[in-house]
Amino acid sequence: MSRAFVFPGQGAQTIGMGQALAAAYPAAKAVFDEVDEALGESLSSLIWEGDIDTLTLTQNAQPALMATSLAAMRALEAEGITIASAAFVAGHSLGEYSALAAAGAISVADTARLLRTRGQAMQSAVPVGEGAMAAILGLDLEAVRAVAEDAAQGEVCQAANDNDPTQVVVSGTKAAVERAAAIAKERGAKRAIMLPVSAPFHCALMQPAADVMAEALAGVEIKAPAVPLIANVRAEAVSDPDLIRALLVEQVTGSVRWRESVLYMAAQGVTEAWEIGAGKALSGMIRKIDREIACKAVGTPEDVKALVDSLG
Repeated sequence: MSRAFVFPGQGAQTIGMGQALAAAYPAAKAVFDEVDEALGESLSSLIWEGDIDTLTLTQNAQPALMATSLAAMRALEAEGITIASAAFVAGHSLGEYSALAAAGAISVADTARLLRTRGQAMQSAVPVGEGAMAAILGLDLEAVRAVAEDAAQGEVCQAANDNDPTQVVVSGTKAAVERAAAIAKERGAKRAIMLPVSAPFHCALMQPAADVMAEALAGVEIKAPAVPLIANVRAEAVSDPDLIRALLVEQVTGSVRWRESVLYMAAQGVTEAWEIGAGKALSGMIRKIDREIACKAVGTPEDVKALVDSLG
């Protein structure tokens, strides 16, 4: 049996996430302490006792979700399940940073600071209200790419997230994305849903943020991950630190090729995906991509214990 550890992206955040893990496992609590120290503020207080609107701000959600994923990873390690038990790690957008931290490629403190910078840079790259994203349900990637091309009309409109066979997200200027939603419905999409996001992620409008991240990543040590990373923009395994650094920059404006990443892992023999951290969004996507992959969520002490028990 071959296993992948997968790490969620933005949208999975909830108030209270990771708190039970921190209470049950000193090593999990230590992750939140380390992130708080790296950021010079009590992000853990916001995660556990704050309001969801503040937590959902990109600059907070990104390091918060990473901290929760790493806390879950430390809880698994405390029970004897290490990163070495996985064949691959992968993450959805910001989850790629969580995956790299879990695999020892980037320190937790550096990852927290990088994600704070990334969140701020992505938020400020486009004035609020000028960009948008929409989930197109019921059309495949090629159909959505054609929709985006026709909707652009001189503006930016791109397929940003290829999530699963039933869902592709488009990103770009607000008017172009609204046109894409309308065109998609004309072409047989079941639904086209404008997403409640504060910026148009993973499209050319994010180039200012990519420039910021190129500079930030240049100053951070990246080691070869303990297990290969399935990179968002390549949908294949990478381990070279310099390549990982370049791909993290490219990822800011590039598409998240999640569907292809899961197919790649399946082709390499992966039969189990453990979703490490908050929520179960990736498990839902993976089931739609390949029903042969068994999905397990690891976000609470109960989840950890159940997995340990299942392994005998």
